[in-house]
Amino acid sequence: MQARVTTRRERLEALGTRQFDFLVIGGGITGCGIAYEAASRGLSVALVDKGDFASGTSSRSSRLVHGGVRYLEHGHIHLVFESSAERRALLRLAPHLVRALEFTWPVYEGARISRWKLGAGLFAYDALALFRNVARHHRLSHDAVLEREPALQATGLKGGASYFDAATDDARLTLANAVGAVEAGGVALNHAGVTRLIVEQGRAVGGVVEDQLGGGCTEVRARSVINATGPWSDEVRALDDAASSTVRGSKGAHISVPRARLGNRNAVTMISPVDGRVLFALPAGASAIIGTTEAETHAPPDEARAARDDVRYLLTAANWFFPTARLHDADVVSAWAGIRPLVADDAVNPGALSREHAIHSSTHGVVSITGGKLTTYRVMARDVVESVVGKAHQAARANSHPLPGGDFSSLPDLVARIAEATHDAVLAEHLASSFGTRWEEAWPAIKADPRRLVDELPYTSGEMRYCAQYEMAETLGDLLIRRTHLAFETRDHAMSVAPHVAEAVASVLGWDRDAIAAALADYEREARRIFTIE
Repeated sequence: MQARVTTRRERLEALGTRQFDFLVIGGGITGCGIAYEAASRGLSVALVDKGDFASGTSSRSSRLVHGGVRYLEHGHIHLVFESSAERRALLRLAPHLVRALEFTWPVYEGARISRWKLGAGLFAYDALALFRNVARHHRLSHDAVLEREPALQATGLKGGASYFDAATDDARLTLANAVGAVEAGGVALNHAGVTRLIVEQGRAVGGVVEDQLGGGCTEVRARSVINATGPWSDEVRALDDAASSTVRGSKGAHISVPRARLGNRNAVTMISPVDGRVLFALPAGASAIIGTTEAETHAPPDEARAARDDVRYLLTAANWFFPTARLHDADVVSAWAGIRPLVADDAVNPGALSREHAIHSSTHGVVSITGGKLTTYRVMARDVVESVVGKAHQAARANSHPLPGGDFSSLPDLVARIAEATHDAVLAEHLASSFGTRWEEAWPAIKADPRRLVDELPYTSGEMRYCAQYEMAETLGDLLIRRTHLAFETRDHAMSVAPHVAEAVASVLGWDRDAIAAALADYEREARRIFTIE
């Protein structure tokens, strides 16, 4: 990305000096995917978001790229088939950001999903992946389950199975698509919200973009306006005089606990003892992520956060499956929630709502996409672009070219090369999984300032400077919540290291003493908004 980096002022000016083919509103995984898809087809693209890239649901997911094994119960066969194909593609196109993850699914006496039903379901799961997943599922005996996950509840255990999905860094996957769009000739600007649509002769021909950081407004002209704002879709539709709602919000909450306390070696699929919902315990470095809940919500998307009941629900499941953990509220390192923008229908249970996406065009020609899931973002992007330009337009390079940093074949080999250069195995693993082959671009900044921000974590002051200079990070929240996971992995949500980070990036972002103080105050508000338990 270094060859194309421009200042924020230059990007603002670029938005107002040309007519684009696409103005994409929304910098989550869907919007960034659309921008990358369109730009890689040779179309001119402007991408804007009122917050940071991935600052909504796209940084508060379960961090999975998965076929959706639980969707089989609801008969969403096409979605599972599509998701499985996309999982396979992303493992190839972004091997640093999407990595194979093996799950153990234990089955207990009297379980809602019996061993035979699980075996049949996982066979169908493999079949819908055309038997081209990382590996096929395997049935496991009682002893085999405990050999894999010795901390699991042994009483009543009948056996189980193992199967594969994939883990991802959701925020960085989103960012990689934004970077890809920029490198294909697009203009991307975060912290820049559309406050008004420009309508001429009955058609939307752009929007007024307000700089949320520096102030001022810019008119952005485009042949097509795309609303890809997820849970905020109805707000943008309201700018288009659309009154009806097309989005049904479903809140998904997660908690993070010390992995050593929970005791999971790898990923574990759990059935909630409360309501029978499928949950996961997922490895995330020294932490374990437990999630997710699902409940309809009418709360403003900006205010989505985990509730005390969500935490208790997740802890109840974790303690049932891992009885020696004995987790309490005080063991929760962090808790967060995102709102899934599901297509509204008459289903009573949000879990039964399809994760399929829907595309609508307003009377003024604004194209809105709702529904979908992180795993299938590329399909959504393709469908949106082709709904505007047709299938005859040249195929997107995004379908065959790796995402930025993904041009390698073996992650272990890449980690080994980085370790040889840095003499730090922990840092090497982090650089490989964050930057891929572009670690060499980040390394000079890290080498110049290698101070660890937190002793037990791999993040450095130099990495913060690199992200501010070359990854469009403009705020402390961008750096501590989305470019890295520091806020998720520390009990104080990186509050104690924020002053040091602010000092480290001040010269890059042009902050004086007053600006540093304001940045720290803004970060405290953002962290409390995201991580406070209601």
